[in-house]
Parts: sequence; C-alpha cells; structure tokens
Amino acid sequence: MTTDVKKLTNTKDVIAYLAEKFPECFSLEGEAKPLKIGIFEELAERLKDDETVSKTRIRTALRHYTNSWRYLRAVKVGAVRVDLDGAEAGIIEGDHQQHAEQALAESKAAAAERAATKRKAQQAAAKPASDNNAKPKANVSAARKARAKSPAKRHSTGTAKATKPSVNLTAAQHDQLQIGQQVQVKAGKVPVAGQVTEIDRDDIHVQLQNGLTVKVKVSAVFVTK
Repeated sequence: MTTDVKKLTNTKDVIAYLAEKFPECFSLEGEAKPLKIGIFEELAERLKDDETVSKTRIRTALRHYTNSWRYLRAVKVGAVRVDLDGAEAGIIEGDHQQHAEQALAESKAAAAERAATKRKAQQAAAKPASDNNAKPKANVSAARKARAKSPAKRHSTGTAKATKPSVNLTAAQHDQLQIGQQVQVKAGKVPVAGQVTEIDRDDIHVQLQNGLTVKVKVSAVFVTK
C-alpha cells in the first residue's frame, strides 16, 4: 500500500526540511556553517529518491539559504566548510570572504532601497488623503459663503417682486386650507410660494417651489385674496 507524499513547494519549508534531514549541515537559527563547494550535487544525490522535494526546489532553497545575511556573515577567512554530515570539506579563503561581504553589502543596500520606496509610497498615499480631508472643508466654507450671498440677492430681488402682491395676502384660517392648495409661506422675511401637501392639526406641510418641504404653523401660511 502506497501513501501520497506531500511535495514541499515553499522555500522556507524546504530549508526546514533540509535542516531536519541534515542538522550537522543546515540550521534555522544561530550561527550558520559555511557549506561545502558543490553541496547541491551532494544533496541531489542523497535526495534523489525522496519525493518530498524536487531538484528545482532544492536549488532554490539552497540559493536562498546561502544568500541570507546570517550565512554571508559566517563566511570568514579560515572558517571550515562542511558537507551534509558536518564533516570538514574545505576552508574559507580570502576571495570567498570578499565575495560574501560584497553580496551582503548589496543585499543590505537593496533592502534599504525597498524600505525607502515603501516609505515614499506610504507618504504619497497619506498626503492626498490629508489634502482630500482639507479640501472639502474649504469647499464647504466656500459653498456656505456663496449661499450666504446668493439668498440675499434672491431675497432682495424677490422682495421687490413680492412687495406688490403682499398687499393682497391674508393670513390663512385652518378651515380654509386644503391639500394641494397654493399658498404663501412666511418662513423668513419674504413669503415664499408653495403647495399644501399635508395638514396635521396646527402643523401645515408645504412643498416650496424649490422642492423643499417645510412644516409651519397656520399663522405662517397666507393666501391670496
């Protein structure tokens, strides 16, 4: 009876698997051990019948492991290289350390650049948000000023027009009002034309010509003679 073997595809999982299989060679924390030159071929041979990992995944995991900062720091002149079983398999030489130091510096520079780019992107994303928060306030303020001015003009214009028929307006009586009746509502200084939409005891609902519906007392409603 055969059992299905789950292949590892995540690089970190593959490295953890290698550390479990070859603890004298690979490690997940602490000081790393420099690896034998040609360690991939040795791994491929030892794991050729292992269905858990493929050669491609082993190669990717090995590249990730040896490019890590922890590993690059361990590559120092005179340090011992090890094989899969932890046996001595060479010594780190000057050019090996130089190459590791260069790779470490480039990796740190790339990480710093990515972090700077991320910060700039976050700042750029945050700036429009603050601008957007400020603009509506300015727009609202401007709109209020515009509304404060425009009604005055409309009222001044409307006053001239309304003064003529105002002589013919008379206070409405509750029993005179009907739904649908055209009336004048004194919501401000100048009566505004509208239509009665609802009568609720002393409250009269009137839809003004501008589309707004107001609720006023009977005393604020006028009819034309």
